[in-house]
Amino acid sequence: MWAMILKEFLELRRDRRTMAMIVALPLVLLVVFGYAANFRVQDVPTQVVGPHAEHVAAQLRSPFDVQRVDASADEQDGRLALRAQDAGAVVVTSGAAGPARVLIDGSNLFSAQAAASAALAANGALKPDVLFNPDLKTSWVMVPALVGMIMAFIGTIITAIGLVRERQTGTLEQLAVMPFRASDVIAGKIAPYFVLAAVDMVLVSVLGCLLFGVPFAGNAAVLALGAALFLFTVLGVGVLISSVSQNQGQAMQMALMTLLPQILLSGMIFPLPAMAAGVRWIGYLFPLTYFNKVSSAVMLRDAPLSSLVLPLCVLAGMALLVFTAAVLRFRRDLAPVAPKAARTAVPAGGER
Repeated sequence: MWAMILKEFLELRRDRRTMAMIVALPLVLLVVFGYAANFRVQDVPTQVVGPHAEHVAAQLRSPFDVQRVDASADEQDGRLALRAQDAGAVVVTSGAAGPARVLIDGSNLFSAQAAASAALAANGALKPDVLFNPDLKTSWVMVPALVGMIMAFIGTIITAIGLVRERQTGTLEQLAVMPFRASDVIAGKIAPYFVLAAVDMVLVSVLGCLLFGVPFAGNAAVLALGAALFLFTVLGVGVLISSVSQNQGQAMQMALMTLLPQILLSGMIFPLPAMAAGVRWIGYLFPLTYFNKVSSAVMLRDAPLSSLVLPLCVLAGMALLVFTAAVLRFRRDLAPVAPKAARTAVPAGGER
């Protein structure tokens, strides 16, 4: 028995990926739940518009973080600012006596709840008006995020496991002696997963709208563009994982280690503004963070394309970087195989 115990310890020590997961995963969970597990939003980016903007802005308290005061702007300007996500709340003042209106972006659930609660507690000085999600339904916020999460799972896990399976069956050795470039091989391998994930995205979006009454207020082409860029990124991550994994178990472990932080730190579960600054910036390194911004903006707010330039450009940059790294890694992965395969190939005359 002791010999078997010692044997298992030695094998575990040699398996660096498993050891890394055993050590790193608890640390990731500790940091995430210690610094990111916070639903209370302290600061809501706020703009104040209307004739008495200066006076009202001076009286606003937390969580309203006044970032712009414009006495010449009106309610329409405030609505446009919310749609473009330039603000989480807009206080609209008027010349008549009475409470000022607070327009609140309901697509950011926790920020909206904080702003609405503060407005109701302002002793009648503020009147909340929630836009884009008037009843503050959790399902309206979760469905756009679930679209990205499902695509991330399919793109990362299925791609990584599928390519590792081909390495184990020897298919890569056959590809090495064929006149294919590494980019051609990767494109051919990920195309079916791209189509499958796209079909799942459409299915989840349609069912979310039908079952939970989630509106689709924006342009489907803009969402498709963001989804395509996001898919190229996560598929590239899957290829990278497969290139450093020796078997399907290792591929699954590494895929989960990349997916878990994305889900926890992308703003899908815990609001980004409520996270500690250091952990929040880690969240901005993940593609799911930016796709969530695109999907929520398109489905709930009908955000214009001009307001989504930043997340779309970041996704495009990530897709290019990851896909390039995947091609280079895959090319290096095939290189050692080619000489061996070439040496065992049978000459045209039938002799070795």
